[in-house]
Amino acid sequence: MLIERIEHKWIEVFVDTLRRCGVGSGDVVAIVAETQSRPVNVELAELALQALGARPFRIVVPSARVSAPVPVRSTGASDALGRLEPVVAALKAATLVVDCTVEGLLHAPELPAILAGGARVLMVSNEHPEILERCATDPALEAKVRNGIKRLRGAKHMQVSSAAGTDLRISLDGARVGGVWGWCAKPGQVAHWPGGLALAFPAAHSVNGTLVLAPGDINLTFKQYLRDRIALTIEDDYVTAIDGAGVDADLMRTYFAAWGDPEAYAVSHVGFGMNLRARWDAMACYDKRDCNGTEQRAFAGNFLYSTGANEVAGRHTLGHFDLPLRGCTVALDGDVVVDAGVLQGDLA
Repeated sequence: MLIERIEHKWIEVFVDTLRRCGVGSGDVVAIVAETQSRPVNVELAELALQALGARPFRIVVPSARVSAPVPVRSTGASDALGRLEPVVAALKAATLVVDCTVEGLLHAPELPAILAGGARVLMVSNEHPEILERCATDPALEAKVRNGIKRLRGAKHMQVSSAAGTDLRISLDGARVGGVWGWCAKPGQVAHWPGGLALAFPAAHSVNGTLVLAPGDINLTFKQYLRDRIALTIEDDYVTAIDGAGVDADLMRTYFAAWGDPEAYAVSHVGFGMNLRARWDAMACYDKRDCNGTEQRAFAGNFLYSTGANEVAGRHTLGHFDLPLRGCTVALDGDVVVDAGVLQGDLA
């Protein structure tokens, strides 16, 4: 297990990221955390902000009582703030919010109010600092991700295929498209670090076909590489069949079923990773407590399929799978942007 302590090199990495967020002398910056947050990242954020001349303050709330029937992991939907209005008011008044909550505020109900106040939010993924160091923000990534977002916004259809058997058809009409490159410099922006992802939240009735998870693909809810083939049949946005033998398929079936909620089976978002510094294989080198899997969402050329909450489609649930797949070909209106797991053209 890696040691979690303050290292000067990690302060420098945080300084670089926060400088790209436009933090300057005198800026009031909130660090929001909970009692189960990784303490070293909270400390590193504060020291880096002080090094930039900012005026940081911390808000630490008790981690919420577990209410789900199964463990909830890596959803981006923290419930730590509990709609506490004084907390929201303090965060929305800050120039920047450094989000060190365990699950992150990306889909938290308080986020729109925080952004409406003019703050921007940097989600520091709940990783060991070594992972954040390896996936240090890359200034070249912004232009590439923006291009990926532009390509998604300009397309009507996404087609995903693979040698393993994936054949997925996705309508992008009415989808909400976005992406992150690892930092946020404008009011109202949200980013997560590590970054490097272009994605779309499809509207209702948009996804059909077969998604085949092959050995080596990743189930990030469980933080494990698959050993067995799993084929998901997707009809009108919903997983309707889970075909496969072995423990991997059984774990997926029981986790889906535990929610007792049909919306847990529906599509949340789809997209592709663009970060050349992020690695598919890195998760094998860390204990589960040391990584959150954001790196694996962003590794270049993966196709990311996620189930669960999708505000665009009017679906809300805590049930969530993030499934990065290797070796997929992704085409937008017939134009191949990822070929067998390799980014193409100016996206590479």
